[in-house]
Amino acid sequence: MSRHFLSGAELDRATLGRLLERAQELKAAPARSHALAEKAIALIFERPSTRTRVSFEVGIVELGGHPVVLRADELQLARGESVRDTALVLSRQVAAIGLRSGSDQALAELAQHASVPVFNMLTPREHPCQALADLLTIKEACGRLEGLRLAYVGDATNVARSLVRLGVLAGMEVALASPPGFALSPDEARGLAEQMRAGAGCGRLVEVALHSDPRAAAAGANVLYTDVWVSMGDEESAAARRRALEPYRIDDALLDLGADGAFALHCLPAHPGEEITAEVLYGERQRIWEQAENRRHAQKALLEWLLEAW
Repeated sequence: MSRHFLSGAELDRATLGRLLERAQELKAAPARSHALAEKAIALIFERPSTRTRVSFEVGIVELGGHPVVLRADELQLARGESVRDTALVLSRQVAAIGLRSGSDQALAELAQHASVPVFNMLTPREHPCQALADLLTIKEACGRLEGLRLAYVGDATNVARSLVRLGVLAGMEVALASPPGFALSPDEARGLAEQMRAGAGCGRLVEVALHSDPRAAAAGANVLYTDVWVSMGDEESAAARRRALEPYRIDDALLDLGADGAFALHCLPAHPGEEITAEVLYGERQRIWEQAENRRHAQKALLEWLLEAW
């Protein structure tokens, strides 16, 4: 059976560690791998993309492969062809398939019927490729992951869910602060952590801490993380979302509550003055632009792993 990367639950701690090590090696020497030589990778985009599309396209080229970028309106999917049939056809043409979709079910169905690896480039519930790049960025900055405290503040999006999964797997303490209606439920947070327990290689995992006060999550944190307040599809409720999330902005005062050297991360696109101040976004207390670059390096390591190049 092919390896897939749909949520991050496919990894154990040792594999996650090797992925991040390999990403650092590829970042230091971009031309050292030709794992995708004479291979094509399909990248299906049902949703707009900047970082995901560019990082995957460039990364595939750097690995010696050919990216086949497919928009939803360019495929017969737009005219009613099934996900199953699309998986069967593409599996005979390409070495792996990435999907950026508004449907988690479509991703699961694609993986079920494809005979090549399938990877998640974003769905409503998960964004594991982003979380890989986030952990790579934190590891570069701090030299380790285990025992660090990661505070996520704001709307608990797909990014927050993926950070819980992979952060817990890496041995990090993950704290989330969100207003009512925007938070992970205690049962879901606990379930995500428990799902990763078997792969963590230890009997006990640090619990995911849920807060309503962003200052409680930020206290002693090594990293403060946020996402947009108004995501794709949330435009009709934009005003209400901004009112509810106003206290959850990352600014210098919130960073001051963190550990010495605490820094901000943001998966982008950012809206300065909403979820993060311009002073933090463009200042010295962030690693956001390295984080954006690291999408490419982490995903190159992921593609090698999916195709069993090491």
